[in-house]
Amino acid sequence: MSSELRVGVYVDVENMARNGGYGMRYDVLREFAARGNADPVRLNAYVAFDYARSQTDQQYRDNAFNFHSALRDFGYKVIQKPVKWYVDESGSPYGKANADLDMAVDALLQSEKLDRVLLATGDGDFVQVVRALQNRGCRVEVVAFANVSAELRREADMYLSGYLIPNMQPLGGEGRWGDVGSRVRGVCYSYSHDRSFGFLRFLKEIRPGLWNIDTRRDNSPYASAFAHESEFPKEIDVNKLPSREHVFEFTLISSDRGLQAKDLAVTRHA
Repeated sequence: MSSELRVGVYVDVENMARNGGYGMRYDVLREFAARGNADPVRLNAYVAFDYARSQTDQQYRDNAFNFHSALRDFGYKVIQKPVKWYVDESGSPYGKANADLDMAVDALLQSEKLDRVLLATGDGDFVQVVRALQNRGCRVEVVAFANVSAELRREADMYLSGYLIPNMQPLGGEGRWGDVGSRVRGVCYSYSHDRSFGFLRFLKEIRPGLWNIDTRRDNSPYASAFAHESEFPKEIDVNKLPSREHVFEFTLISSDRGLQAKDLAVTRHA
């Protein structure tokens, strides 16, 4: 009998795209969900599709077809939610496709044969779903980018910003993520106000042991980079560092201090 962990991945594609995840790599999401040789037995991607528009807009139809085909190539089941049109108080039409109910029901029904569930959404409506999945014995992880419900983050067994997962949201720079010369993203976990410098922690690669955040340990999946106060963007109040609420993008260089962060930019504010 296989001892592999069985994983289910449920992605609210529209929620992710609207909130910082446009252009994210779904193959990397799959790799992250299956870290530790887990078996991704369910990969569900819930997408909005405007059938009426597809009849008259060939570019929209072709783009949607290509995107959905790419998702299927990565092993995802594509669940299309039709866009429904409404009129607001000012008389302006607006479209909406709600995947919440289908995604919640599918996750709950399929969780009986799952050990771990990854929800790719920042929607606070999933708080009760997280609790129900946990009561069924599943470990629940949440990945999202921006505008993430604080309660959802608290309820999940693990929350990780998609910005921090290597290569999930592609960056420029030279070399492989984590190598000298590459651009990576991380958070400031330590800062000395007396000495005007801090340290940024970033995930080196996708692998198990995400709890092992001590970068001094050889088996930690994380590494740290020195950053002088002068490298932090002007909009950042260093008096409020360290903070988990800012995700920084930076270039790794080699120095006598080890890895050093240069050309810092803010990817996300809380």
